[in-house]
This record gives sequence, structure tokens and C-alpha cells, in this order.
Amino acid sequence: MICTEAIILAGGFGTRLQSVVSDIPKPMAQVGEKPFLYYILRYLESFGIERTVLSVGYRHEFISQYFGDRFGAMELFYAIENQPLGTGGAVKYASEMIQANRFFLFNGDSFFRTDLEKLNDLHNQRNAKITLSLKEMQNFDRYGSVVMDTSGLISAFNEKRYCESGLINTGIYVIEKHIVANFPEQKFSLEKDILEKEVANSSVYGRVFDGFFIDIGIPEDYSRIQSLVEELM
Repeated sequence: MICTEAIILAGGFGTRLQSVVSDIPKPMAQVGEKPFLYYILRYLESFGIERTVLSVGYRHEFISQYFGDRFGAMELFYAIENQPLGTGGAVKYASEMIQANRFFLFNGDSFFRTDLEKLNDLHNQRNAKITLSLKEMQNFDRYGSVVMDTSGLISAFNEKRYCESGLINTGIYVIEKHIVANFPEQKFSLEKDILEKEVANSSVYGRVFDGFFIDIGIPEDYSRIQSLVEELM
């Protein structure tokens, strides 16, 4: 099955970026001459994604007025949260606009050069419920680490702590729609309530890629990306 729909979580307040970016949603932070979200949408379009749902909340009009209902050949839709639903609740709400049985999920404040076709292929091969795009990193403590075997089966998500070397979850997923759509609550955590449960069911897989990765959630990385705009193109 080919995946041609995506959800982008773009409702963040950007609390840690307030010193450099204020009064706009975090994904609209300027990078070069464009909002950061522009580069994510451009990347999705390059893989033939036909429909993308933007999960938005805080100052959502900045996003909808800038992008409208199309990005090139890709249709755009807006799932507007009137109150915070948690990461899981936001995905569930946005998934109501997804037509297919599966979709890609992206964070609106990070970029990772992943081969989406290969990620989807692994999802098919393993008959997975959720498949994650992973990156190997060295000397980090900002992210939790992921435990995975040689088949790609993920067995654990470790809490944030210093690691000399390890795999991190880059925030790009292939997800079977029913996993979130059938969750009984409206407000919940994707990480705690969905991922950890499905890991226990041996239904979560991962694939490692070594492309460029940036998370603009802190001022240091937002400053760093300004000189690395070509990596997003």
C-alpha cells in the first residue's frame, strides 16, 4: 500500500523560542526567506504526498492565511484544536480528515531527511501498526533513546539521559489510522498511550536513516539552522 496522506503537528506554542520568535506558531518561525513549515511541506510534496492535514491551534490563522488550501500539487486541510488535546488527541482529531487507512505523521518543528518510500516499504514488509524513522546520534542528552533489534522491531523507549551513542525518534511515523481513531479518549499522549502500548504488542518497527536532522525547539538550534538553509532544500 502506498501512503499519500500526512498529518503535521503544527499547533505548538514555541515557549522555549519566545526569546527569538514571538506571537506566531513555532512552525512559522522564519528560516531564510520562508517559514520553517514551508520546507517540511516542500519535502512532503517531493514524495508525492497528495493530501496533508495541518493540526493547528495557537494563532492558527497565521498558518492558514499563509499557505491556503494548496501547496503545489498537494491539498492542505486544517484541523483546528480549540483546546489542547495532547499529542495523541491532536493526531486522532486530525485523522478524521484522513481518507486512507494509514498516514505519515510529522512534527512541525523538526526536519529529518528520510526516504519516505523506504519507511513505508518497511511498514508493509513487517505488517506494522507504527513505523518510526530513526537517527543514530552521539553524545546526546536532549532526546530519549530507542531500543531496536536487527529486524527493525522496537522493544523500548528509554527516557532522556546522556548517551554516548544511540538511536533517537525523529518524529516521523507511518501510522495505521485505526490505532489512533479507535482510542477511547479525546485527550491523550501519543507517546505514552499509543507507542508504549503498541511496543508491548510487538507492532512498532523502525528504520535508521542518516540524513540531515534539526529540531528548532530551542534558540540554539533555531539560530544554527539560519546558516544551514540549503540542508532543507
